[in-house]
Amino acid sequence: MNYLTNKQGFLGIDNKFNFKEKVIVIPFGLEKTVSYGGGTKNGPKEIIKASHQVELYDEELKCEPFKKIGIKTLKPFKINKNINKAINQIANINKEILDSKLFPITLGGEHSITPGCIKPFVKRYKKITLLHFDAHADLRESYAGEKFSHASAIKRCIDYKNVSVISFGIRNISAEEISVLNKNKKRISIYWAKDKKKWDFKKFKRLIKNKNVYITFDVDGLDSSIMPATGTPEPGGIFWDEALEIIKIASKNSKIVGADVNELAPIKGFNSYNFLVAKLVYKILSYKFLLK
Repeated sequence: MNYLTNKQGFLGIDNKFNFKEKVIVIPFGLEKTVSYGGGTKNGPKEIIKASHQVELYDEELKCEPFKKIGIKTLKPFKINKNINKAINQIANINKEILDSKLFPITLGGEHSITPGCIKPFVKRYKKITLLHFDAHADLRESYAGEKFSHASAIKRCIDYKNVSVISFGIRNISAEEISVLNKNKKRISIYWAKDKKKWDFKKFKRLIKNKNVYITFDVDGLDSSIMPATGTPEPGGIFWDEALEIIKIASKNSKIVGADVNELAPIKGFNSYNFLVAKLVYKILSYKFLLK
């Protein structure tokens, strides 16, 4: 695998700093099925650029987590123009990373990357639980004639029989998806955005206790007041502290095995949204490796 230098990669760490990596950051700006706003192909580049402004010291964890983790970033590479081949491409990359006993975190690109991202995990683990942050259920069989649409990402994931899903922040769903949800009640748990004040985190802990968990974070799961830089922004969503609390619970109670963060569509001149996603990625990795 070809890596960026530390200085060019995620967090922009001094090239003089040497560490044995545990994490591989994969920039994968796939943009093939966007249905409203575009620009997700630029997400990875802007997340990495913004990450160079993220303070490396974490006041909550009282350390510089990157020193305990070790993070390398893949050099940007050509993404296959055919969506099926692109999804297999990211699957093969993640397989190689897992075979090297490293932790992959993919920066999208659109949400259609996730079925490919999880493919090697599905083969490796008897059961896998998706911790899914999103405004949308993404349970359509297809959208605009495309089976691998971003609107079908989670449906393609549950095509694998050993995958279950816990979704947070859903607030936009179609009648077709309600039907899929009703048929899969034992495999899909939704924490609706409208019920935020009543979310049962004790139940959430039980659902993920000692499970192998893969995080897929569509940034439109965040409230549109803090994350308008996405193709399908929605009001009534998750706020920063709420997202961190959920990830923290998962880190303490389950084994997080991989992650992707997707659907950032950068807005020129509004770097705060790119920065938010960069800091979110660092938080996911910090909690994963440092919280017990």
